[in-house]
This record gives sequence, C-alpha cells and structure tokens, in this order.
Amino acid sequence: MLGCTTNNPAVRRYITRTAIAMSIYLILTFATVTIFVHFHPAGWLVYPLAVLPALPIIGMLAVIRLYLKEEKDEVVRTVFVETLLWAIGATLASTTVWGFLENFTHVPHLDLYMVFPIFWAFYALIAPFSSRRYR
Repeated sequence: MLGCTTNNPAVRRYITRTAIAMSIYLILTFATVTIFVHFHPAGWLVYPLAVLPALPIIGMLAVIRLYLKEEKDEVVRTVFVETLLWAIGATLASTTVWGFLENFTHVPHLDLYMVFPIFWAFYALIAPFSSRRYR
C-alpha cells in the first residue's frame, strides 16, 4: 500500500524519514565496525560505540509513529498497522523457533542484531497481501 511514487504527503515524508534513518544506520554501522576492527577500543568506550548503530533503529519507531499520526486515510493506516502486526508476529515466532533450534540442535547462531532486518523482510513479504482484503 505504501508505494515509492505517491501523491500522499504522509507517505512521502515517511519514505524520506525512513531513508534518512537507514542511511544514518548504515553510516554508523560502518563507522562502528571500522573503529572496532582497526582501533580496538577498550574500557567504557566500547559500550556507547556498540550501541551507536542501534540509535537510528530506535529512531525508526519515531518515524513509524509520525507516519501513523500524519496519515489521514484510515484504510491505509489500518493496512499499515496490520502489516506491522503480522510482521512482528512472524518475527517473534521465527526467532523463538530459531532460539529453540539453537538450544537443542546444531543450527547456526542467530545474532540478535539480525532481528531488525528479519522484521522488515517479513514486512516486505506480508505487505503485498495485506491490502487485498480492502480492494
């Protein structure tokens, strides 16, 4: 329902804010990895550096909230929220199953920072089906 080409100003602002947040995420992730690999920080500095790439992800919560506040079309807003909820459910279910598989079998370890991209992958898979009910 959210397209890259739209006359809806709320969607355009959401896409712009998302692009900014994810660009900052990529820059901070690259910078943090570079600092850890090349400079090997130690002591208290490792904690804020390790948290730095997560800040834009937290910012995405604000981006989503702003979009929901600005979107005037109730159907579009409902489809967006339903898609988010299905993606959250799929993420929770799949990561929980994976956690049990890690504990009791020999599947590879899933790093927790992968949960965010997994969520958005589920969102992308679910989104095309979410709006079908409202056509």
